[in-house]
Amino acid sequence: MINGVFMTNPELVMSMFRQAMKTSLLLSAPALISALVTGLFVSIFQASTQLNEQTLSFIPKLISVIGSIFIFGPWMLHLMINYINTLFINLPTIAHQCSL
Repeated sequence: MINGVFMTNPELVMSMFRQAMKTSLLLSAPALISALVTGLFVSIFQASTQLNEQTLSFIPKLISVIGSIFIFGPWMLHLMINYINTLFINLPTIAHQCSL
C-alpha cells in the first residue's frame, strides 16, 4: 500500500499462485500416495509370482484411490473450503488493485 492505494505487484500474484499450487498438491497427495504404495506392493507380488496380468495392477489401485478419497475426503473438503474462503475474502482487494 502506497499513500493509501494498493498497487498490483508481482509478489501478490506469486503469493496467490503459490497458495493455489500448495492447495492442489495437498488435495492430490492422498490419492497419489495410496496409488503409489498399492502399485509398489502389487508390482512386488507380480514379480514374486511371475503374474503379468494388467488388470491385476489396475483394480487394486482403483480401490485404494477410492478408499483414500473416502478416508481423506472431509479433510480435503475442509482444505478446499478454506482456500476458496480466503480467495473470496481477498477478491475485493484484488479487484480494487486491478482497477487502479
